[in-house]
Amino acid sequence: MAEGLLRHLAGDRFDVFSAGTNPSRVHPLTIEVMNELDIDIYNQTSDPIDIYLYSGIDIVITVCDNAQAACPSFPGLAEQIHWSIEDPFQGWEKNPAHLPVYRKTRAILKKNIQAFIDQH
Repeated sequence: MAEGLLRHLAGDRFDVFSAGTNPSRVHPLTIEVMNELDIDIYNQTSDPIDIYLYSGIDIVITVCDNAQAACPSFPGLAEQIHWSIEDPFQGWEKNPAHLPVYRKTRAILKKNIQAFIDQH
């Protein structure tokens, strides 16, 4: 979700990658709430974070406390930013009753990402 929002809001200002400590497929409800903003993330992936450790990444943003705790230190002078956002994941079931939680997460991410863009 964060990758799609940053790409959409920042255009080509940043090279954006999404990695996770436990990468998996994108949740169907994440795809659905992003489609509500006309942002297509259907083909996005979450890569293993290790493949980016020595790639010259200069800004690392973690979006949940579990990710921050498990995220390795990037070599060099990478700026580390952390946002403590509750993970909306409630299982792989595509339950429409969970949409409000995903929309809330999207709204928080969008606000934080816009502030990040404005500062950089």
